[in-house]
Amino acid sequence: MERPRQRKLPVLGMLAIRAATYLPTRAPEIAPANVSLQQRLPQSAMRIVSLLPSATEIICGLGLRDQLVGVTHECDDPADVLQLPKVTRTLIPADASSNQIDALVRERLKTEHALYSLDMPVFESLAPDLIVTQTLCDVCAVSQREVSDAACALPNAARVLNLEPTRLADVLASIGQVAEAAGCVSQGERYLESLQRRIDAVARRSESISHRPRVMLLEWIDPPFSAGHWNPELVAIAGGEEVVGVAGERSVTTPWESILAADPEVMIIACCGFDVPRAAQDLPILRSYDGWDRLRCVRNNRVYMVDGSAYFSRPGPRLVDSLEILAHALHPTTHPLPAGLPAPVTVDVR
Repeated sequence: MERPRQRKLPVLGMLAIRAATYLPTRAPEIAPANVSLQQRLPQSAMRIVSLLPSATEIICGLGLRDQLVGVTHECDDPADVLQLPKVTRTLIPADASSNQIDALVRERLKTEHALYSLDMPVFESLAPDLIVTQTLCDVCAVSQREVSDAACALPNAARVLNLEPTRLADVLASIGQVAEAAGCVSQGERYLESLQRRIDAVARRSESISHRPRVMLLEWIDPPFSAGHWNPELVAIAGGEEVVGVAGERSVTTPWESILAADPEVMIIACCGFDVPRAAQDLPILRSYDGWDRLRCVRNNRVYMVDGSAYFSRPGPRLVDSLEILAHALHPTTHPLPAGLPAPVTVDVR
């Protein structure tokens, strides 16, 4: 599941996940706004609409950028997808605080109303053959019912592919699912092999680590959320031990007392849907929590902040980038930071 860039999913955790390992693709030709994309593609080409930022990254990583005709308002990687028609809208105010976003998501969970809606005129005009979405959470993306109804309303028969990864293996499997649905299985196999090689390289280097620090990956600050799903697995592969979040489980609100009791040696702040500058706005709240200065990670100056919009929260190929960034934060000597990836930012803990 994937979360909006300016929100936090309280009950279901991760989602809303600029990387270095996409298969080469030809520079796409973007139709002007007043020209139908349908007219610009060969008749035999599959027309794909992505309803998830992570799915957009998977599609482009598979070399299918030219067949992608519509994306969400949050899809931003690779950069040229920003030019594509947007088929979704969000109900989250742009200036909402973290606490307000959390409250809005909780309200929507209670009423089972999504935070996104489809722009049907745009969606129908794109005439997709394949719609890639998710069923893990009807709040953090366009609801499954709305997608199904929209697909049924199309004059052409469109396939709806639902992705719902909760573990790292599921994320890799979802790449294979998209490749199969798009008819590029061989490309998918090559792409998966390249990602798996990078994961294995980190795992091999971590085997030599004698001390695995106690780590907490903090997914939200106000209120505090521990990370679930694939992130505890990333911590383990990177050479650490996640002491609060549970692999494969949902991200959950975590009492501050539980974090104090866990007393992590390292804290990684990866606020879901927030880049580093936006997450940094909430640091005064974090520093105000009772006992903050008693945490071992604070005393040892080992609190780091990473981009939780581009990395960690999107269940796609950039989870491998996330692993490499995390490994460098935990063991910078053992795990050099690959070229092109942003270094974790050391937080001023005082």
